[in-house]
Amino acid sequence: MSTLEATRTPDVVLVEPRLPSWAPLLVAVGSAGIGALLWIFGASLALGVFAAFVVFLIVLPVWSALIESRRAAVDRLATSLVWTTFLIALVPLIWLVVTVVREGMSTVSPDFLTYSMRNVIGDAQGGLYHALLGTLLVTGMAALISVPIGIFAAIYLIEYGKGKRLARILTFLVDVMTGIPSIVAGLFALSLFVLILGPSIRFGFGGSVALSLLMIPTVVRSTEEMLRLVPDDLREASYALGVPKWRTIAKVVLPTCLGGIVTGVVLAISRIIGETAPLLVVAGATDSVNTNLFDGRMTTLPVFIYQQYTYSTPKGLSYAWGGALVLILIVMILNIVARIIGKIFAPKTGR
Repeated sequence: MSTLEATRTPDVVLVEPRLPSWAPLLVAVGSAGIGALLWIFGASLALGVFAAFVVFLIVLPVWSALIESRRAAVDRLATSLVWTTFLIALVPLIWLVVTVVREGMSTVSPDFLTYSMRNVIGDAQGGLYHALLGTLLVTGMAALISVPIGIFAAIYLIEYGKGKRLARILTFLVDVMTGIPSIVAGLFALSLFVLILGPSIRFGFGGSVALSLLMIPTVVRSTEEMLRLVPDDLREASYALGVPKWRTIAKVVLPTCLGGIVTGVVLAISRIIGETAPLLVVAGATDSVNTNLFDGRMTTLPVFIYQQYTYSTPKGLSYAWGGALVLILIVMILNIVARIIGKIFAPKTGR
């Protein structure tokens, strides 16, 4: 044996031992089995699920600490907590969607979507056409009021108002408006129009004004964040070419973040479209179709759902579930549209 071979040190293993990739799945199956056994032997379903989560959160990190290292065990514990909280948050959402679809699917039909509740007595066919039309008109007018105000306010805060007292006051007011209850917005709009037009006034435009008070802060905040994402290099390059500031904002800044602004606007519409209290106070309710925002009461989908539920009859409850399903579908469509618009108008990376 040569001297080199005799003095050579043994190979050092630099790879730490790791749990097999199927270890989390195995622990999850075992935890679910323990929870199922508790449920079979008389425990409630909620207790069984809770026990399964607790067992999973304990067993996997302990196993990791024995085989791997303390750092790996802490990492697996944190990862398990993240997934656990995500699943817990997902359960009520899935439960809500499944319940609404199960209860409302049998009610939604072409007749339900094209009939109003005018002169509907007993088992006569009625529907939510008047409420659906009212929702589109009231929400559309609210967006028409809120979007220009919100976008121009955000442009002032980011492009013109840095360090100014008026900008700080406006930011404070936006923060306050973000947290006001919806019923307060409805009472404010009602008080405003009662002072101007009299105590008996109830009309759709009042509901739009109330919703715009809730929508403007969301539009301002989302537009602010999008404007902040635009690199200052683009502005400075435009200024270096002699372009005025207003034209730089219109031709460089806004097109760059247009996708994010539109997405924020659509999400703000999705946030206000389900409001009930301000519309019930200001816009009132009616069983007939009303397409005039400035004359007469106007029913929206949330108010229709509330009315049908308060009747507490089998038909009223089925109509309430059907209205809830239609409202969820509208919100889902708006969110899908927002994502599509965001993809279309997103800045091109050149890849």
